[in-house]
Amino acid sequence: MEPQNLTGVTEFLLLGLSEDPELQPLLFGLFLTMYLITVTGNLLIILAVTSDSHLHTPMYFFLSNLSLADIGFISTTVPKMLVNIQTQSKSITYGGCLIQMTFFYLFGCLDDMLLTVMAYDRFVAICHPLHYTVIMNPRHCGLLVLVSFFISLFDFQLHISVVSQLTFCTDVEIPHFFCDPTQLFSLACSDTSINIILVYCIGVIFGGFPFSGILFSYSRIVSSILRVSSSGGKYKAFSTCGSHLSVVCLFYGTSLGVYLSSAVSSSPRKCAVSSVMCTVVTPMLNPFIYSLRNRDIRRALWRLLSRTA
Repeated sequence: MEPQNLTGVTEFLLLGLSEDPELQPLLFGLFLTMYLITVTGNLLIILAVTSDSHLHTPMYFFLSNLSLADIGFISTTVPKMLVNIQTQSKSITYGGCLIQMTFFYLFGCLDDMLLTVMAYDRFVAICHPLHYTVIMNPRHCGLLVLVSFFISLFDFQLHISVVSQLTFCTDVEIPHFFCDPTQLFSLACSDTSINIILVYCIGVIFGGFPFSGILFSYSRIVSSILRVSSSGGKYKAFSTCGSHLSVVCLFYGTSLGVYLSSAVSSSPRKCAVSSVMCTVVTPMLNPFIYSLRNRDIRRALWRLLSRTA
């Protein structure tokens, strides 16, 4: 379905996290620093995986794709915010708002799907170690990433189809630093109850099923680890899941926090501040979690930096 501007609205105003002029330089420096750290950290992960033959395994293949999705996810929102602060402009066009939401849903869903695929990879590695190389062959791994991408395409198409049918009033101020769909619903003139129900149903389907897959994978993983007799074997088996489990908890924990804050708090600005954790902090922390908890990544990064120096 083609997005249609049903109201003639040409632009929205993104009010950002604060309208205090004295805070704008601080916000610009803070978010620019976090953005550069995120992009640099995830690029280093990708370069380390691609340049080190020891990391040419399914787990690190999925990790490099997750890092690529994280770069796309944070690049959807932060650069526009930085441009608006620098130019002292708050405007974003109607088409630009839809494009921003498109990539927001695309990379957000892709993150979710890749975390599910990585949980499946750990499930096969621990529960079916003798068949791991057969099941997780390069063709199967590429197919899993491709399916994740197409599911993400379908997810954002459904969301945009719902949002693009909204009719807006003259008040087009969004108290957020990006085009948050929940804020757009509050600006709509028409009845949005059906649209909101559809969006929540889509979110439950595309968020609930991957999360259920992760829970199932880890329930089987824990069951297999508990059957291991030696404590050293249990630690070795579970250590391979530690980084991924930390990222999963961070991703779903921050997402749940944003949802609860929007449901409990009546202040849109507080909801915007809480969403920083999900949209900015989580992609920034992922490289640190994997590099600090994973010896292979640390060694690959050291070799990469040594060759560069």
